[in-house]
Amino acid sequence: MKKYKAEIKITLRENILDVQGKTIEHALFQLDYDMMGNVRIGKYITLDIEAQNDGQAEELVKDACQKLLSNTVIEDFSFTLE
Repeated sequence: MKKYKAEIKITLRENILDVQGKTIEHALFQLDYDMMGNVRIGKYITLDIEAQNDGQAEELVKDACQKLLSNTVIEDFSFTLE
């Protein structure tokens, strides 16, 4: 078995209102950081995997993201394996 480290990024889909992002965007504006905008908040997850090969590791991460780690109705995910 090979060992892998997965780095997973989960974000709200572009057409979903990001309330946390809007709150931070408003705070930045109040602090005179009006040159910053379109703030989006997401999740960053790392985990270790043991798998036979790269393909199996990718399938395991994809399956975990679809079933547990992300809400596929409103969130997108991407990941890298090391």
